[in-house]
Amino acid sequence: MKKRLIAALSLLMLFAFISAALLGGPVSASPSPYSTNNTYSGTAPKYVFLFIGDGMSTPQINAAQMYLGNRESTGTPAIKTLDFTKFPGVGSADTYDAESFIPDSASTGTAMASGYKTYGGIINMDPAKKTSYEPISKKLKKAGYKVGIVTTVTLDHATPAVFYANEASRGNYYNIAAQLVKSNFDYFGGGYFLDPDGKKANVANAVNILEQARKSGYKVATTKNDILGLNNGSGKVLALDPTAITAANDSYSMPYELDRKTGQLSLADFVRKGIEVLDNPKGYFMMVEGGKIDWACHANDAAAAIHDTIALNDAVKEALKVYYQHPSETLIIVTGDHETGGMSIGFAGTEYSTFFEKLEKQSRSYVEFDKLVAEYKEKTKPASAKLEDLLPHIKSSYGLISATDADAGKNPELVLTDYEMVRLRDALRKSMSASKVTSTETDYLLYGTYEPLTVTCNHILDNKAGINFSTYSHSGLAVPVYAIGAGYQLFYGAYDDTDINKKLSAITKVR
Repeated sequence: MKKRLIAALSLLMLFAFISAALLGGPVSASPSPYSTNNTYSGTAPKYVFLFIGDGMSTPQINAAQMYLGNRESTGTPAIKTLDFTKFPGVGSADTYDAESFIPDSASTGTAMASGYKTYGGIINMDPAKKTSYEPISKKLKKAGYKVGIVTTVTLDHATPAVFYANEASRGNYYNIAAQLVKSNFDYFGGGYFLDPDGKKANVANAVNILEQARKSGYKVATTKNDILGLNNGSGKVLALDPTAITAANDSYSMPYELDRKTGQLSLADFVRKGIEVLDNPKGYFMMVEGGKIDWACHANDAAAAIHDTIALNDAVKEALKVYYQHPSETLIIVTGDHETGGMSIGFAGTEYSTFFEKLEKQSRSYVEFDKLVAEYKEKTKPASAKLEDLLPHIKSSYGLISATDADAGKNPELVLTDYEMVRLRDALRKSMSASKVTSTETDYLLYGTYEPLTVTCNHILDNKAGINFSTYSHSGLAVPVYAIGAGYQLFYGAYDDTDINKKLSAITKVR
């Protein structure tokens, strides 16, 4: 009887422990399911870079390499390797979070920044939203490193936020931005803010974030000349891309690389300037996010995703210049936080072939084509809408042409089939409709939450190139990890995304 009682109590305690874990989340660093090396006995590097391609996994990287290789070797399969794929330390990180195999940027960002699993939407807190985690960036700041955060999206977005904030919801943009100011980090560069005045958060007597930053000693640079004029003596810096400040559609982000005009600042420009601003005898840590790879893949825009992946590689080249000068004192890590879109290189309609040259015909991202559709909708009544009116825009934006186009004979591979024309006509009708796009399950499967005509153009060109997407959300794919410099050997093999934090902590010797 006594043994049965003990067994029953043991089971009860086990059930209580499991229930507490599920409801309250982890209270210590998440254990890794892998046997991986997270110890380091070498000298801590002075110059540490962490590049994160948001939504970037193997498909996005391979597509970019194939696209570049195809431009140089048409007719014969070839790739042109991105610089970071040549790094000697190569591994793979799982991305699932505390509630799903398909995570979001808040939970995966928390895993990398702080080493803990949490729920989607939470910034550096446990699933119960009671315990705050300290990101490695803050630990490095305490250890004497200068710290920089750079992104192509808004500075209050999830991935940059996990390196300086603790917030129950990633949507609390004003609160997150206020924590950016209080972080005392040395360099912020890239996009603007989604709620700089606290209007969306309905904050009473809210103080503008830029005003807060200036009062806290930040030099706020909002023009190209001001940003390019920054130097090692500028002090704490908040460098905001001038295009992002005035961006349409409330995105307040830097332009897609596909849309960036000559003379506009690039991600590489912000990294190059950050290196100059942060340089000091004690070293620095810089997190750089290519955030719009994710956005492009959400919209199933393969060409835009490829160009932003290449732009991330261009930014990595700036860090490599530091590595070549200080190889034993530098560490560069490049990875993704999760995969977006379920991107695959292969489509049923093209079987064993790909045609990346067709993607070269796309001249603008889905966002810019949305603007053309919006202008047409403003000027045209639904009953008067005709696909023929928009075919010139479709041709100039995507290279897709009708069978009656004068150039059909010159570019037969880009001629729209009868079936594709039907798809475009159906999409235009839906675009002109007053009903919500996601009003039915069928509508969502066809168009997601995007402009129906635009996303259909994306799908048709993607498929003609031999690329396909399975979702408008994220997927559960693991992400590759590339490392060069001090401690790069730790990044060999397969591990959890929380291990990226543990490896980085071990190499930089912070606790």
